Amino acid sequence: MIPFTYTRASSADEAASMAIRTGHKLLGGGTNLVDLMRKNVELPSCLVDVTALSDSIKETQEGGVMIGAAARNSAVAAHPLVRTRYPMLSRAILAGASAQIRNMATVAGNLMQRTRCIYFNDVAGSRCNKRSPGSGCDAVGGFNRYHAIIGAAPACIATHPSDMCVALAALDARIHVYNKNATRIIPIVDFHGFPADRPDLETVLEAGDVITSIEIPVSPFAARSAYRKVRDRASYAFALVSVAAGVTMRERTIDDIRVAFGGIAPKPWRAFRVEMALRGGPATQEAFDDAVEAELARAVPLAGNAFKIGLTKRTLSAVLTELTGDAR
Repeated sequence: MIPFTYTRASSADEAASMAIRTGHKLLGGGTNLVDLMRKNVELPSCLVDVTALSDSIKETQEGGVMIGAAARNSAVAAHPLVRTRYPMLSRAILAGASAQIRNMATVAGNLMQRTRCIYFNDVAGSRCNKRSPGSGCDAVGGFNRYHAIIGAAPACIATHPSDMCVALAALDARIHVYNKNATRIIPIVDFHGFPADRPDLETVLEAGDVITSIEIPVSPFAARSAYRKVRDRASYAFALVSVAAGVTMRERTIDDIRVAFGGIAPKPWRAFRVEMALRGGPATQEAFDDAVEAELARAVPLAGNAFKIGLTKRTLSAVLTELTGDAR
């Protein structure tokens, strides 16, 4: 770990002024960033503590929820508004990491967390385009059990590790971002990028941008929702495949549906083709199978992760069967 300085921003404006400086990194709970600093993956010259930003969790005028950037993951998962209106989000957060880490981690930090690819973390011995653009990707021909089967590129096949972001993608969340020049709102499905051209650029944030809050709109389907995570061990493990889904039913027909996958792509993967195939149709096993087949038609599995195609199909089927079972 190289020497660095530490300062604390008292407002979004002050944080934006500091964030635009070369070598400055914003620090929330530090559960990912500090770990990467220990491994010399991240080498900031200054850490800017932004935990003075809002940590409030409150209802919006429209009936949604606004979550401050500095809100701790555990506080979000336990909040009555989240637990009652957005149960998939609460379950997704509780599926991640450990209680101690959730008590430290912030929602903005969760949005910004980086991949857990072993080659990305191996500074001394591995090539990684995400860490060092143009150096190569050792995961392609190496151990790739945990890597992407869809949305990846020859330059990078790493997956995004967040559980929370998968649920937020299904919930159409919006990220509020402050900058000296403007304030803008970014749909979460557009917040994280694909690795085709620049694997090292993981979000659309620009120099001086500061996440101030996450807005979750009113979601009629969220009350009948679920989050399921399949992993190699029962706790403190990242997803092989995860599914966040919510539905509204009209008799035996799926009236509306939202689905997002984790563990299979470089970003939380909103399954628009699944939704299109199932919306307005019957809640049957055949329909579920056909829908996920359409979604994964573009999958490019590797030797170590081809099993994820079947696992994704089975996991989605189990979740949708659970959510629609009493209406069939």
